[in-house]
Amino acid sequence: MSVHARARLRAVPDGRGGTALPVLESAGPLALRRTRSPHPPYARVTVVGAMSAPLNGDRLAIEAEAADGARLTVDAAAATVALPGPRQPDADPSTYTVDLTVGEGAILHWLPEQLVSAHGSRLHQTTRVQLAPTSRLLLREEQILGRHGEPTGALTTRLTVHRAGRPLLDQQLAYGPDAPAGWDGPAVLAGHRAVGQLLLADPLFEDAPLPARLLGPTAALTPLAGPAVLVTAVAADARLLRGILDDATRELLDGLKEGFED
Repeated sequence: MSVHARARLRAVPDGRGGTALPVLESAGPLALRRTRSPHPPYARVTVVGAMSAPLNGDRLAIEAEAADGARLTVDAAAATVALPGPRQPDADPSTYTVDLTVGEGAILHWLPEQLVSAHGSRLHQTTRVQLAPTSRLLLREEQILGRHGEPTGALTTRLTVHRAGRPLLDQQLAYGPDAPAGWDGPAVLAGHRAVGQLLLADPLFEDAPLPARLLGPTAALTPLAGPAVLVTAVAADARLLRGILDDATRELLDGLKEGFED
């Protein structure tokens, strides 16, 4: 029997310069835990996997809101591993849906661990973001195509971002047996098995947009048609990919330090 679970969290200013969490609801394999934040104005929530998931046929979802003026960091205790499960091969793909809302003057850092697509798994992951005009967002996504020594499962990811009700980004990626031919060819992944995206949206980019440029041989920074930049990268493994994205994060946040830190 498949698992259907939806976890929810909401962050609001606490009136004392910090952020409170009036809603923190776990469900099924998605256990949400408030953890200590290294930056006191921010509330921090860590997603802890309470069971193996998603398996083919599962339906998982997380809703997170940083209300007006709130500051929130969401991370994870470990990687998410998409598995075939006992219902393979007849089960439908699993789904993992993330809905994020960031209010006026709010800041959300959405920094989950890697998503690993194990051989035989089939997963559709969707991340939807709604930004207010003065909100700020740092979002990282990483996909690892197969565990060590195995081919990838079938993975489709879609990331859509709207700012002030208008589209900012709509990106869909597909890997594995269900993807169009050539997904792993020399013009796409060229043998790499780790793929990542880093999105930084900040109103300060309206007055000082960044130019497009390469960030080494396997990564690029692209300004979006709005106050945001997108970093895309591929690498041979998860460790190298995280190093590329961490370097990009530090560089970008240093450039916007006044906007992201007290």
